[in-house]
Amino acid sequence: MSHDDDALAPPSPSVCSLCGQPNQCAVAAGLPAQDCWCMHTPVSPAALACLPVEQRGLTCICPQCARAPVGSTEMPQAPAPQSI
Repeated sequence: MSHDDDALAPPSPSVCSLCGQPNQCAVAAGLPAQDCWCMHTPVSPAALACLPVEQRGLTCICPQCARAPVGSTEMPQAPAPQSI
């Protein structure tokens, strides 16, 4: 598979399209949409604006990215992996 094929692949339903971390999507986990964190937590318009147009409405972001300050053009950084 070439890199061009990767660009055409649909986004993973369980990974945040902005930072690549798990997005904690209830629907992707097979649960009802009303159980998802995004149904009970405000999502920053700035975060949604960072999604590529072709992914809007088709992909989920994680709670951390969803908290981007209104008017912010910078997204929060993905958390660093923790050593166990």
